[in-house]
Amino acid sequence: MELNDWFNKGILPDDYIESMQTHRENLLHIYDNFQLPEDQAFFDALKKQNLRVIVLTEDWCGDAMLNIPILLRLSEAANINVRMLLRDQNLELMDQYLTNGKSRSIPIFIFLDAEGNEVAKWGPRAEKVQQFVDHSKEALPQEDAEDFKEKFNEMLFFITKSLRDNTDFWEDVYLSLKNELNK
Repeated sequence: MELNDWFNKGILPDDYIESMQTHRENLLHIYDNFQLPEDQAFFDALKKQNLRVIVLTEDWCGDAMLNIPILLRLSEAANINVRMLLRDQNLELMDQYLTNGKSRSIPIFIFLDAEGNEVAKWGPRAEKVQQFVDHSKEALPQEDAEDFKEKFNEMLFFITKSLRDNTDFWEDVYLSLKNELNK
């Protein structure tokens, strides 16, 4: 399938959010509280490109919980149409956008021009968020340790809360998206 076909297969963000079971409240918290910076020249430049974006995501993903509301705010300011595809139901596309050539990390944002050509790809994390996650993982015991699962779940809870509440991460995601779209 061509990227235009994948875009047309996707669902609207509101329908995706309504279907969410795991991170809907956290995603909506970020969406309701994130304010785009005064960046009208950037928004106007994006509008002129007539972009669309395919979002590969899953409800359980904390990174998607953080990144999607930032993208949605940007899409509103720049008139970018967004369509959501669930990763696990669209592996043919997902496998074209593996992180480090091997991992099905999400979310992945695939920006298309009016003809359906890819003009940018972003995801799954802003660099500063990646550093935070990497640092958080350093404290975990070895996978075969008796308390690994408990410590891993504690770490996930901590990371999720941090992504939800740390507005610096929100700004990092916005700046990372802006940087990618300005290339």
